[in-house]
Amino acid sequence: MKRFLFLSLPLFGHVHPMAAVAAALTRRGHEVLWAGSESFLRPLAGAEARIHPIPLRAHRGQAERGLDATRSRWEGYIVPHAKVTRKGVEAAIAAFRPDVLVVDQHAIAGAIAAHAHGLPWVSVAPTTMELTRPFRRGLPRVEDWILGQIAAAWTATGRPGEPPHDLRFSPHGTIAFTAGALAGDPAHRPSNVELVGPALAARAPDPDFPDDWLDPGRRHVLVTVGTLSMDLAKDFYRRVAEALAPLGDRLQAIVVAPDGSLETTAGHVLVRRRVPVLDLLPRLHAVVSHGGLNTVSEALVHGVPLVVAPIKGDQALNAEAVRSAGAGVRVSFDHIRPEALREHLLRLLDEPAFAAAARAEGDRLLAGGGAGAAADILAAHPTIEAVSP
Repeated sequence: MKRFLFLSLPLFGHVHPMAAVAAALTRRGHEVLWAGSESFLRPLAGAEARIHPIPLRAHRGQAERGLDATRSRWEGYIVPHAKVTRKGVEAAIAAFRPDVLVVDQHAIAGAIAAHAHGLPWVSVAPTTMELTRPFRRGLPRVEDWILGQIAAAWTATGRPGEPPHDLRFSPHGTIAFTAGALAGDPAHRPSNVELVGPALAARAPDPDFPDDWLDPGRRHVLVTVGTLSMDLAKDFYRRVAEALAPLGDRLQAIVVAPDGSLETTAGHVLVRRRVPVLDLLPRLHAVVSHGGLNTVSEALVHGVPLVVAPIKGDQALNAEAVRSAGAGVRVSFDHIRPEALREHLLRLLDEPAFAAAARAEGDRLLAGGGAGAAADILAAHPTIEAVSP
């Protein structure tokens, strides 16, 4: 049996798949310790999870778009997170003595600490943003700037020179929670990336969700733009409300949004800040989404087609993959009009080809093996004695 130290950014979409893998390892008798915020991780990792507490750095939010979002993500979040958490990660290593570190691609403190202690580590890619290195091909100066940010985080720890390789991709392997069209062109991925598809696990139930509100005689649609983008979405919510307004005779919509952000009194629209997505998906017929990898993958696995309105990060890549697979349509988050949004949504509901393509792509995702396959890869990982320096 082995000891695994897990490190993730404190973001729901990053922790959820890693928690599924951690649970799979624990069921097999391995020891797992998380390094991070107790208050953030406990509800996601579970009551039995072992956590080495590290104070949580507040995420400042990202109102920017495009390359500004890339800059703020690295300068305002990833690099400061590495600086704040590195000593805590090293303390967890000293106390737990792990055999392998399992490190979120963007939690680069884990990669730096693994090097400092001579430990093997495996990167995990909870998004598709870095997987095919899109900036290296299209915007090489941006890619060079990102590598400069990584190098600065490395030297800030007192380590000489530049890091021996890109800290987003461990030389000991990378596990990506995707597959099929969402994984992009294999020619642009590192050769040691393992595609396992989405790592799904049961989540805490929501006893307050009104299940009896769902009318089995109507179609059901979920609208969600992710927790980090809710502040950006007020005008998008308004257009969504207009699109949904005349459709009460044929569908019900669950909109994930803060209280007061959607001005509608329509009885067929339910607004809640959080919903039990995995519990709802078997009863959904379409999803309107920002294109986050978890949301897209979970919808496809359940054969649910999508209207994708990407905002930033890897969302445009995921939206294009959905469109090219025939599993949905891509629209503009900023400019889609209510009438056009309504038309796209009705196409998804009325044309069976979209659901069929979603099921086919979902089958490709499931074929990766998910959390179980990731646990197999980690359990078979060589110990430090077998890893060349």
